[in-house]
Amino acid sequence: MAFHEIRFPANLSFGSVGGPERRTEIVALTNGHEERRTPWAHSRRRYDAGLGLRSLDDVAALIAFFEARAGQMHGFRWKDWADCKSCAPSGTVSFQDQEIGMGDGVRREFALRKAYASGPGRYWRPVAKPVEGTVLAGVGQVELRAGVDFAVDWATGVIRFAAPPEPGALVTAGFEFDVPVRFDTDRIAVSVASFQAGDLPQVPVVEVRL
Repeated sequence: MAFHEIRFPANLSFGSVGGPERRTEIVALTNGHEERRTPWAHSRRRYDAGLGLRSLDDVAALIAFFEARAGQMHGFRWKDWADCKSCAPSGTVSFQDQEIGMGDGVRREFALRKAYASGPGRYWRPVAKPVEGTVLAGVGQVELRAGVDFAVDWATGVIRFAAPPEPGALVTAGFEFDVPVRFDTDRIAVSVASFQAGDLPQVPVVEVRL
């Protein structure tokens, strides 16, 4: 799969509508009970980029981006304004935001992830597209220096430490991140008259698995 390490214009994604979807298979039994299962380990996000358009210049920028990605052919980065940090949207990123592993004295590489917890449930979301320059990391409640104590693969979301964390040491990280997506259509239909009347084109975008 081809992926372009470029972000969809953030000013156009602001105002878009979207969020996570799950796939749940429900079987109704003859006794009235249900059996529920899911074939998906991770949720998948969908957005409508058309709702962020505010002018014909925005439409032109969208079309240029769409053509440069060859429609659905190439993936790209998307900023989800409602969920783009390791902390709360109103918070400031800290190196202690998320637990990403436990040191064993040998392992050097740790993948970024984000926890979604409510009551007894907890979901760990893999984060493969951190925003360059935003990743903070620490070991055993001590913040480390980016570029000296650790390096980040911005294309995969993997942190590599210069020295393996000590056995039992908690490894943490904080970051901003994008969603890897592609256009979910090979056609964009825009009418200048309808756009000026407030009728926005539908431009579906869907998360891709990496």
